[in-house]
Amino acid sequence: MAAPLDMEPAALSLELLPTDPLLLILSFLDYRDLMSCCYLSRRLNQLSSHDPLWKRHCKKYWLISEAEKSQRNQSWKAIFISTYSDLGRYIQYYATLKKAWDDLEKYLGQRCPRMIGSLKESVREEDLDAVEAQIGCKLPDDYRCSFRIHNGQKLVVPGLMGSMALSNHYRSEDLLDIDTAAGGFQQRLGLKQCLPLTFCIHTGLSQYMALESVEGRNKYEIFYQCPDQMARNPSAIDMFITGTSYLEWFTSYVNKVVTGGYPIIRDQIFRYVHDKECVATTGDITVSVSTSFLPELSSVHPPHYFFTYRIRIEMSKDALPEKACQLDSRYWRITNAKGDVEEVQGPGVVGEFPIISPGRVYEYTSCTTFSTTSGYMEGYYTFHCLYYKDKFFNVTIPRFHMVCPTFKVSTARMETNHNEYAVDEDEDSTDTDEYEDRRRVLDIPAPSGRCPHHT
Repeated sequence: MAAPLDMEPAALSLELLPTDPLLLILSFLDYRDLMSCCYLSRRLNQLSSHDPLWKRHCKKYWLISEAEKSQRNQSWKAIFISTYSDLGRYIQYYATLKKAWDDLEKYLGQRCPRMIGSLKESVREEDLDAVEAQIGCKLPDDYRCSFRIHNGQKLVVPGLMGSMALSNHYRSEDLLDIDTAAGGFQQRLGLKQCLPLTFCIHTGLSQYMALESVEGRNKYEIFYQCPDQMARNPSAIDMFITGTSYLEWFTSYVNKVVTGGYPIIRDQIFRYVHDKECVATTGDITVSVSTSFLPELSSVHPPHYFFTYRIRIEMSKDALPEKACQLDSRYWRITNAKGDVEEVQGPGVVGEFPIISPGRVYEYTSCTTFSTTSGYMEGYYTFHCLYYKDKFFNVTIPRFHMVCPTFKVSTARMETNHNEYAVDEDEDSTDTDEYEDRRRVLDIPAPSGRCPHHT
């Protein structure tokens, strides 16, 4: 018999739905909501414990693989809950940092096995808590999370955080373990409440993370220190900024490494940046350029920004044998941010006159300085043919730009009378193949080579 027209339809209850539609609905819930459903009713408790629902969360937040699940011999839900009880405070960071570490180990395992062998095992929560008590500051959760995966590395060469080499200057930065970093924690003026993240045995250079917003720094900002060479106050320390948080700093570095953005040379990561547009081909010869900024040889006051560039000269393997040639000289046109132009000519490159033949590659490194925060170089090489000695030709060097990273001026300088300083910004920007002479001009002090743990 048909129901009366004035009878209201029965209210639809979620629990009256069949099992399959309910499981589909539950599959869209986050882990918090899924866990809450366990307390609503007996049926929802049973459905919320359906193991495949927790598989997605285990893979999303903890990167647990099928193989790892088999080794643990636990359900997906049990794995999620046990991992959450240990690493739950890091759930928003863990997957990103774990993937970065996994990608780095996989990429460097074949290329730089010694570097991977220097990594230390993870630390415990109580170890990180003890460091916070020791330094009297809270560590950011993304930093703590990374050390739950790897406790930095041993103080070895080459360092995990990149290298740089010139004729008589070498830098290789290690990622400090938590105890060494805590030993180098700074409370002195200019670096107050700053924790070292890296250290170079050769130069004493470190990248620091600000644990508090003091002295003009943002909380958790990462930077290279740059003492103000013109200030009478030793606490006047400018900063070249390298990251806004540990997560951004570490993952952006790893991304450049594993995507080939930083080249691996002689089992080391060299922090040269290559712009894909910085390539020029003249006939059978291709010239490409990559650049890097050296904070340890630069200063904001006085304005002196030091860059190194690596040039690759390659002749096509399909070129005819009679195309073989030798480099005779170089010509540079150097322009700073003010538009000032300097021209430099000289024999050979870095004291050499390389011969280029089909399929052969020649690479060299040189450097330049600017009194402005940016500039660019371009020019050409002059070659002569080996088979036709009277035949000379020029090979284009593509224009390549060099830009200083963001920097901050010391608050100690800002609080001082600016009349005490005399800044000369008319210094020439010069290409050099004689780095030793440049070092004397800079008057760079001898590196201390002291680990921050003993500072």
